[in-house]
Amino acid sequence: MEVWELVAREQVRDVVAHYNLAGDRGHIDDLMSLFAPDAVLTIDGVAHTGRDEIRALLTDVKSPHPELIRHFTGTLRIEVPSPDRASARCYFQVLTVNGLDHWGRYSDTFRCVDGRWLFTSRSVRVDGATPGGWAMLRGYSGSAHGEQTGRHDVP
Repeated sequence: MEVWELVAREQVRDVVAHYNLAGDRGHIDDLMSLFAPDAVLTIDGVAHTGRDEIRALLTDVKSPHPELIRHFTGTLRIEVPSPDRASARCYFQVLTVNGLDHWGRYSDTFRCVDGRWLFTSRSVRVDGATPGGWAMLRGYSGSAHGEQTGRHDVP
């Protein structure tokens, strides 16, 4: 493995963590700094294209916000086919003060722009949600879209 690939992998890993930390705190401007201008954020099959649409979506998600929210990612698989392109997949779980709220998968692509790795696309698939929880109340149940839940090879 080349040094540039190791550096890219760590920077991609940092973008994934940065997204979760900024999202948990409701820092929309910080979240937006992680997306390329033409990025696409898809949640359960619904695409939001460009920073304006993504900002509107994230602003809407921010309120009402649970008292405490923490995103945890695991099984992060990063592929770096070139010095300026990468992709990643991982699982996530989200906790609130009431415990496990929802869980699913992220499938991402990245581009290095002026030395910074940015999302060019992020697909969020909610595989399941706790009945009565924050995500379920917002309509993210995971089963309403007909995908095979639990499959990591399905975007």
